[in-house]
Amino acid sequence: MGLPALEFTDCCLDSPQFRERLKSHEAELDKTNKFIKELIKDGKSLIAALKNLSSAKRKFADSLNDFKFRCIGDAETDDEICIAKSLQEFAAVLRNLEDERMRMIENAGEVLITPLEKFRKEQIGAAKEAKKKYDKETEKYCGVLEKHLNLSSKKKESQLQEADSQVDLVRQHFYEVSLEYVFKVQEVQERKMFEFVEPLLAFLQGLFTFYHHGYELAKDFSDFKTELTISIQNTRNRFEGTRSEVESLMRKMKENPHEHKNISPFTMEGYLYVQEKRHFGTSWVKHYCTYQSDSKRITMVPFDQKSGGKGGEDEAIILKSCTRRKTDSIEKRFCFDVEAVDRPGVITMQALSEEDRRLWMEAMDGREPVYNSNKDNQSEGTAQLDNMGFSIVKKCIHAVETRGISEQGLYRIVGVNSRVQKLLSILMDPKTAETEDEICSEWEIKTITSALKTYLRNPAISGDHRNRMLPGPLMMYQFQRSFIKAAKLENQESRISEIHGLVHRLPEKNKQMLHLLMNHLANVAKNHKQNLMTVANLGVVFGPTLMRPQEETVAAIMDIKFQNIVVEILIENHEKIFNTIPDTPQSNSQLLLSRKRSTDSKPPSCSERPLTLFHTVQPSEKQENRNSIINSSLESVISSNINSFLHSNSTPQSNMNSSDPDLEVIKPKRPNSLVPPASAETSEDAPTSNQTSVEGGSVDE
Repeated sequence: MGLPALEFTDCCLDSPQFRERLKSHEAELDKTNKFIKELIKDGKSLIAALKNLSSAKRKFADSLNDFKFRCIGDAETDDEICIAKSLQEFAAVLRNLEDERMRMIENAGEVLITPLEKFRKEQIGAAKEAKKKYDKETEKYCGVLEKHLNLSSKKKESQLQEADSQVDLVRQHFYEVSLEYVFKVQEVQERKMFEFVEPLLAFLQGLFTFYHHGYELAKDFSDFKTELTISIQNTRNRFEGTRSEVESLMRKMKENPHEHKNISPFTMEGYLYVQEKRHFGTSWVKHYCTYQSDSKRITMVPFDQKSGGKGGEDEAIILKSCTRRKTDSIEKRFCFDVEAVDRPGVITMQALSEEDRRLWMEAMDGREPVYNSNKDNQSEGTAQLDNMGFSIVKKCIHAVETRGISEQGLYRIVGVNSRVQKLLSILMDPKTAETEDEICSEWEIKTITSALKTYLRNPAISGDHRNRMLPGPLMMYQFQRSFIKAAKLENQESRISEIHGLVHRLPEKNKQMLHLLMNHLANVAKNHKQNLMTVANLGVVFGPTLMRPQEETVAAIMDIKFQNIVVEILIENHEKIFNTIPDTPQSNSQLLLSRKRSTDSKPPSCSERPLTLFHTVQPSEKQENRNSIINSSLESVISSNINSFLHSNSTPQSNMNSSDPDLEVIKPKRPNSLVPPASAETSEDAPTSNQTSVEGGSVDE
């Protein structure tokens, strides 16, 4: 049922029925106002959602447009070309559709939101203002009327007439306000029928226009859609046809992988583990290596298959030689050594299998190893350090002492490898060596110190007008065990004396270079408060640099700490060791006794023990008593005959003490009472108890 009409005549009477009818109209206006307010809110949310939808679709279209299909092979079929450009076509359709949507969204604000807000504010808002005015006049009229009726009849006639006139005036004004309010209420009720619905119709018309535009786009896209459908079907059919062939080939590869090798531009390629040396051991880094026999170029790419990422920069070298590594010379299997023309030192590589190593060595024209005997001869030192080598060391030392003697972590902080190699190349270039007396200031101190350490590991010499490298460290392989054993002596005085003598047995050039370096390291140690490099720290850095075992074993790694001790002794006693002649070597008897006491008082060193060095069997009590008797007998015999021993006509024998084959001493004749009927000589590898029997004779318990 509709709203009742409001008659203007009822405004004068202002009856209860009129008030009820007026309230029903007011309630309808309030309902309409709330509805329009919610509708405007929902309309704004719809427009915002449409904007977000349009933005998402545009982003989706951009993603489609940016993606490019890459087909297998160097050419594409027409169907593949059609499929490849399909994403761009999809993107174009979506963008066109979203352009039309944005036009609809922009118009929605003008055709829907603005008219509704205008109707609510201007029409319904005006009706509300009229109601406020009507309520105010009602309250005023009722108040004046009640006051007028309460006047006493005893008032003067003039006063009563004036009061009547005032009431009539207020009543007339109330009547006019009531008429205006009723008129406005009915006007708004009639206006909402068209001013409220018309904006909604305009919005729907814009929506239909958008959908019609989509329909037209679909018609225009129909031809390409048909072509694309055919191309997709053709591609699927070809895939099904070739898939069985690919599976067949895969099965053949699984059954006979060696019969289907890939044609490669490289002579050999594959994964190898490359040994990288550190101060306190070695690490093996996986590289993908390629080798080209024509150019003899080896490229090494550090790569971890588990993480799928490169572990560093690529490195390329030119092959000089390749040698198989004996299994007993290294703890790893399938190893071989590579020497490069443009890189100092030897690179040790590990293949994945024996067959893989054979293939690599065949590709590189590898050869079998030839090992020098570890005896005290000068074959290792035949290649002497030259003037260029001393020049390099002096330039580095001068640069460090003039520019960086106080730098913290001196010699401990390493430089960038590429920069170090570049500096070494410049220093070892004969042309540069003649023209430049100093290292220019552009080189960082850490680069210079790293270059010096790198050079000292394999000092350069000149031969046939080209640089090559010595086969071992500055303090030489042949003296390695002797220096280590000297560092293992019980008291410091004996260590210094032994090392003093060993240093003077080095080739003259090596000794001079070592003297030069120790003077410098002593200067570095004097500034340890600034550079934090104490003698102990320098020993840690230069121990592995100046000394190195020829074969890498667990025992050799355990002896690194003794290498550090040797360097510490050289630094602390450099003036005595290099500027004085060592004392007269101990007589054979004194040397024998000191060695014997040392070996009896402590367990064998790491270099003398097998790999199971933590499970050595303790000698029995009977054997200890036997050794004690032998020692006392030997000492008494030697002390009573020492002079005759020193002047006897004995022949020089090497390796008198089997625990130290590097020292040359005079082996005296033993008293007949101590010499057994059998031969008095045994091999170097005989146990300590047997050595005692040979050196001192057998003693019955």
